[in-house]
Amino acid sequence: MFSCVKAYENQNYSALKQACLRRKVLFEDPHFPATDDSLYYKGSPGPTVRWKRPKDICDDPRLFVDGISSHDLHQGQVGNCWFVAACSSLASRESLWQKVIPDWKEQEWDPEKPDAYAGIFHFHFWRFGEWVDVVIDDRLPTVNNQLIYCHSNSRNEFWCALVEKAYAKLAGCYQALDGGNTADALVDFTGGVSEPIDLTDGDLANDEAKRNQLFERVLKVHSRGGLISASIKAVTAADMEARLACGLVKGHAYAVTDVRKVRLGHGLLAFFKSEKLDMIRLRNPWGEREWNGPWSDTSEEWKKVSKSEREKMGVTVQDDGEFWMTFEDVCRYFTDIIKCRLINTSYLSIHKTWEEARLHGAWTRHEDPQQNRSGGCINHKDTFFQNPQYIFEVKKPEDEVLICIQQRPKRSTRREGKGENLAIGFDIYKVEENRQYRMHSLQHKAASSIYINSRSVFLRTEQPEGRYVIIPTTFEPGHTGEFLLRVFTDVPSNCRELRLDEPPRTCWSSLCGYPQQVTQVHVLGAAGLKDSPTGANSYVIIKCEGEKVRSTVQRGTSTPEYNVKGVFYRKKLAQPITVQIWNHRVLKDEFLGQVCLKTNPDDLQALHTLHLQDRSSRQPSDLPGTLSVLSLPLWLPFLPLTSKVMTHAPESQEVQAKELRMCSENPTEAYLHARLSTKDEHYFLSPWSSFQPIECRRKQECDSQISGVQEDWRKPGSQYS
Repeated sequence: MFSCVKAYENQNYSALKQACLRRKVLFEDPHFPATDDSLYYKGSPGPTVRWKRPKDICDDPRLFVDGISSHDLHQGQVGNCWFVAACSSLASRESLWQKVIPDWKEQEWDPEKPDAYAGIFHFHFWRFGEWVDVVIDDRLPTVNNQLIYCHSNSRNEFWCALVEKAYAKLAGCYQALDGGNTADALVDFTGGVSEPIDLTDGDLANDEAKRNQLFERVLKVHSRGGLISASIKAVTAADMEARLACGLVKGHAYAVTDVRKVRLGHGLLAFFKSEKLDMIRLRNPWGEREWNGPWSDTSEEWKKVSKSEREKMGVTVQDDGEFWMTFEDVCRYFTDIIKCRLINTSYLSIHKTWEEARLHGAWTRHEDPQQNRSGGCINHKDTFFQNPQYIFEVKKPEDEVLICIQQRPKRSTRREGKGENLAIGFDIYKVEENRQYRMHSLQHKAASSIYINSRSVFLRTEQPEGRYVIIPTTFEPGHTGEFLLRVFTDVPSNCRELRLDEPPRTCWSSLCGYPQQVTQVHVLGAAGLKDSPTGANSYVIIKCEGEKVRSTVQRGTSTPEYNVKGVFYRKKLAQPITVQIWNHRVLKDEFLGQVCLKTNPDDLQALHTLHLQDRSSRQPSDLPGTLSVLSLPLWLPFLPLTSKVMTHAPESQEVQAKELRMCSENPTEAYLHARLSTKDEHYFLSPWSSFQPIECRRKQECDSQISGVQEDWRKPGSQYS
């Protein structure tokens, strides 16, 4: 994993350490100097801060004293309980902290070899898709010879203070760690995916079934090495770090250090009783102020648990900030849980293996709408499809999909000020099975994330087999920034970015032709198929100009719902689109019938219910069953289209529109322009409200080069609007 660790600021730890040892000097980091700029990005310091090396603070400095433990850490003056809570969780996982603190034995002080110490340390963090190696010197900020930020119980233990300094260097300064997000630190320690859970949603405290389901998910994350934290949301500034009567603190992050089912009872009876209690152990980063309700350190409830079980759980009667709670009380008093899942991608594991697709992207601004990639959320319909688009496939009948989008972390420095996150999120659309080019019109929304100004946004969703497009966006249009998209599925999803708006033009386009119309065919379902004792195991195939789209098999029914879509870039408009139904059999599939869609541009009745026919080319005969199919012309911004529509002139005289085209200024709404054949005047199309003949309005003194007004050509209230 760490063979490809990137040196942060191009500082090579080994080379810098060897250079210091040769010169017999202690390392001083030029990129994070011992000055106020490394402490604050704004404001002025309070008491005089003196930077001291560990040897100047105590006589026998150590990286670790009696190993590493979640009890080592205490929060300092900066409001970074979120970071300390994450460190507490990290300390309970040896496999994880040894990744963050590499070569810890080599970095440890050796009293027998004082000349081998160079005052330099390095730590690994996962940032924006890659592990980085952060080098620091050992100078730490103090007041009155006391560490002012994160520190250990033992005065001569420095691992947590040094990890905090390296993390502050990544953030820009120590002040940048004030009021951060626990989820960010958990991800940076593990490379995992953080999933926030709102405990106030769904009345978990009173709904036992939902609560048990959530506990099993939390237990699974913990048992597989994940990190977890919990907090109570502070609604107002006065709520921040306000202590409740139960002993808990608002606006404060707690580390979850254990999750287990506790067996109740004593002796052999406990092994035969099935009564178990869902419990969680939490730790306050302050190292004090514990929960004082049921199952607190001195409560009577512990008499229900045997002595051996209490010892196994590590129950102590000390005000050390660590305590147990039932999961029911956790759901009642806490408002948020953050699970950092370690996504297993190893094929050698006994646990579920995920397939990960990891893509870097960016929201960029450009005057040309077809090159602009900062369109904002769906509220901005005229620019929404100008965002980056990514397509992926679900290849199982139904699969769990994990999607995470992370924006590049911003540093907070005196020169640049505080780095603020953009409000980001994403929408997922179920699209045609053969889509290869960017979307320009809305389709069925399969799922969507929240929009929030956090570093990352996560969504876990169950989706049926098919092809999907993810559109990650900022909330407002015009905002720019880089992002990382991670998609996890059970089987490879073939996730990739859609870059092209249209089929590429080549030197053969003039000879072989170029698409003149784009048609979407949506096969909804069938009825009355050929009878069989067990029902038909049918599927459909949509054929158009040599291209095929096939649905999944619908088993044991004569009224299947296919819900399959295909999009076709058509060169030969006179050639019909064929939709065939087949019955799946072991040896040879059976033909059940077909329909031919001529998709006449004059026919604006898009929804058809057609009788199945045989494959005779001259006089096809009807076969049992009907097929419901929706065909829509997709007028795209890049494609000049020619079509005929029935219109109604202002004088109620029926005329034919000779030319219909769409400008490229707006991909979502239709800029349409019609030149009527009866007179050399220009009319503007009114909204296409119900796939009915379109009404036109005359606009006097119209410039023939300007193409109309903005109109929504989608049917309001449908899944496409």
